[in-house]
Amino acid sequence: MATTDRQATTLALAHALSAAERGLAVIPLSRTKLPALRSPHRDDPLPSPCHGECGRLGHGVYDASSDPARIRELFAAAPWATGYGIACGLPPHHLIGVDLDVKTGTDSSAALRELALRHLFTIPPTVVVVTPSGGRHLWLSGPPTVVVPNSAGRLAPGIDIRGAGGYLVGPGSRTAHGVYAAAPGTAHLPPAPCPRSLLRLLLPPPRTHHPLPGPTGGHGQGLVQFVLAAHEGQRNTRLFWAACRAYEDGIGPALVEPLVEAAVDTGLSEREARATVASAARLTGHRP
Repeated sequence: MATTDRQATTLALAHALSAAERGLAVIPLSRTKLPALRSPHRDDPLPSPCHGECGRLGHGVYDASSDPARIRELFAAAPWATGYGIACGLPPHHLIGVDLDVKTGTDSSAALRELALRHLFTIPPTVVVVTPSGGRHLWLSGPPTVVVPNSAGRLAPGIDIRGAGGYLVGPGSRTAHGVYAAAPGTAHLPPAPCPRSLLRLLLPPPRTHHPLPGPTGGHGQGLVQFVLAAHEGQRNTRLFWAACRAYEDGIGPALVEPLVEAAVDTGLSEREARATVASAARLTGHRP
């Protein structure tokens, strides 16, 4: 490895550890902006649903950690890493990334301003990361009970969203196209709370549906199973997502008790589970 690569790896590790001090979970990235560690299941004959349960490294964002010892272990296993990714959707910040891309014929900043005027929100002062192409990443903090999905261009042309299961390239990362850097005066800021009206835009739109026969139907059972499959750190977000889908599909009231019972089985307290379901009801326009 060339000296410049070793320096880039050392700097990336230092930046990653600094981000971890702010409670952000990170993974090492290669110059391509992809996770530096390859999947240990890449040669398996069938795709594996493993998200790190096997104990090996190489599960992408599921490896993300804010523990310094773990981060050093990840970078030691990927000495070619020149950057780091910051996992979105995880506590304590539940980070949401608004990626304002720079494309020919697209003014993503203007598109965001138009959305803000139309839906009556403003982006508060927050961390802004400038990309090598001149784009910007805005860091926002989401509620702990809301699962914001990743999307590309759904909000507006040139605006991509990094949510649960996604990651942002951290400032100080060096890629094949240049270095990511915090915009002047923003590096010290915490991720600002996402405006509520913007948050509504980031959630999937309600789907047209026809309620299935019976009190909940097979779809309701599928939502309950989705909650039951939650691992620690996913329980609240899975419950909230399932409750939102249930209310949107017209089976929310009938599914409250099954969802709460499923969440309690995964380790949530009944009080916390009921509060999460109530939040889903309010966000989807229903009375808890």
